[in-house]
Amino acid sequence: MGLRYINSLITPEKLNTFLELVDLAAGAGKDTNNVFDLSERLNNSRQMQLCTQTVLQNPASAAIVKERYMGQPYDLETMLNMPQYSLGWTYAKVLSALGYDPGFYRTPSSFNSDAEYITFRVYKTHDLHHILTGFSLDNLGELGVISVTAAQIAFPTFLFLDTTSLLLNFLTAEQLYREDLEPAQKGRTMRYSFELISKGIEMGQAAKPLFPIKWEEELERPLEEWREELNIKPVLDGLYSWYSNTQIRDAIA
Repeated sequence: MGLRYINSLITPEKLNTFLELVDLAAGAGKDTNNVFDLSERLNNSRQMQLCTQTVLQNPASAAIVKERYMGQPYDLETMLNMPQYSLGWTYAKVLSALGYDPGFYRTPSSFNSDAEYITFRVYKTHDLHHILTGFSLDNLGELGVISVTAAQIAFPTFLFLDTTSLLLNFLTAEQLYREDLEPAQKGRTMRYSFELISKGIEMGQAAKPLFPIKWEEELERPLEEWREELNIKPVLDGLYSWYSNTQIRDAIA
């Protein structure tokens, strides 16, 4: 039958670009560099223009973009000496327990556009969002936390990862969601992804804007105080909560 409709919507060149982006997204779970490469590919896109417009509509967000605020790099040793159960202490405890690098993101030597700065800031604050929201820092919780950002500022990389996840699960899932499935198997079902994305979007829409906050200057504030102020109802149990990880629970006990 051939392609009767798609050619009337997008050109073969745009379709090929789309497939290249899907390929990057498909490998994101294995190599974080794929996510950064995807963002760089999207930085000049119409979708990133809409994201930038969304960010700049908020006066506080516009101010931090104009300032090109960087903040200090995260120092886990310093943060471990912050008050117990503060945002910084909890962040350092969780990342130390998992062996994660707080400086995983790319830091350009300069920013040639607002879009490049927004992309940098999204990634620098990403793991803090994990701590705030309760979404786990592995593949079982990742769609949730990126959906919070997608809901608030329509960051195109995260929107694309959400969409691609559903598409790939549709194409590759070998079984439907069941409660008796192993966690990794549940994570590969459409129901799980849809539930996780929906939870993140709901949380992001209910919360106050996260982008304009200079987290680096207030890491010593209690985590629960931050959550209450920002109207974040964190995920405290279940597969996609970092609280369900016994290694992390022991670390913050």
